[in-house]
Amino acid sequence: MPERICLIGFDPPQNDWFRARIDGPLVGYESLPRIIVHDGQLLVESLSGFAMLPVAKVVFHGIFENDHDFVSGVALWGGPCLPNAVAMMDCRLKLPCLVRALRHSQFAAPPRGYASPGATYATDVPRVAKWGNWHCGENKQPFDDDWQSPESAIVEPFFPGSAVRVVVIGDRFWQIEMHGHDWLKSIHHPAAAIVEPDMRLVEDTQRVATGLGLEVAANDYMVSPDGVPHLLEVNHIPNVTRFPEIWEAYGQFVLEWLAKG
Repeated sequence: MPERICLIGFDPPQNDWFRARIDGPLVGYESLPRIIVHDGQLLVESLSGFAMLPVAKVVFHGIFENDHDFVSGVALWGGPCLPNAVAMMDCRLKLPCLVRALRHSQFAAPPRGYASPGATYATDVPRVAKWGNWHCGENKQPFDDDWQSPESAIVEPFFPGSAVRVVVIGDRFWQIEMHGHDWLKSIHHPAAAIVEPDMRLVEDTQRVATGLGLEVAANDYMVSPDGVPHLLEVNHIPNVTRFPEIWEAYGQFVLEWLAKG
C-alpha cells in the first residue's frame, strides 16, 4: 500500500504544485490538523474531519501561533519530517534559538542583552528590543533611554548598515538584500533582490544550520558600514515563495527528500 505524504502549512498554489508531481496518496493542510501519535504511528485528521489517516512522511512549512506543542508531537513520533522535527522544536522559540545559534556563528558579537517582563532596561545608546515568537518585523522596538519590557525580551545594539538574508536549501544558497521604508527591513519589500553572495555569510549560515540540525534555513544579518556582519536571527521556516528560483529549488529539494525512501 502506498505511503501517505502529509503537507502542512503550504498555500493552495504550492499544494497544487506538489500534487502535480507526487504519485500516491497525499493530504495537504493550510493550517495545523489534529494529530495522534499511537504506538509509533502518526495519524492526522482527514480533510473531511471524519477519520484519522496514517501518514508516513511530513513536510512542514509554516509558523502558527500555537504550533510548538504540535511540532513537539511530531518530534515525539520520530518519523521522517522535513525540516527535522526536533530541530524545529528547538528553534521555534526565538530566545533559545538565538542562544543556540550564537554558539555556532562566527558573527555573534557583540554580546546580547535580556530583560524580564516588566523590567526596565536603561541605556544611553540606541538599542533594539525583540520579544515574542513572531517574525515579519512584529514585536520589535528601538529605544535610546529607559525602556520597560512588556515580555521577556532580547536586547541588542542598534546595528546600522545593510540588512541581508542568506537562504540555504541543502547544498544550494542565495543572498537577499532586504529593504524597507524605515529601520525595519524585509524580503517582502518591492526593492528586495537576490544579490551576489558573501561567502563568509554563506559559510556561517551553513555552519549554524548544521549545528541546529536544519536542512533548510535562512539567517538574517546586518552588515555594518565597515563590512563587519552581525547575526540577527535564524529563520527555521524561511519564506521560499518570494523568489521563483528559490521556490523551484525548494520544491525539487522536497521531491528528492521524499524519493529517498
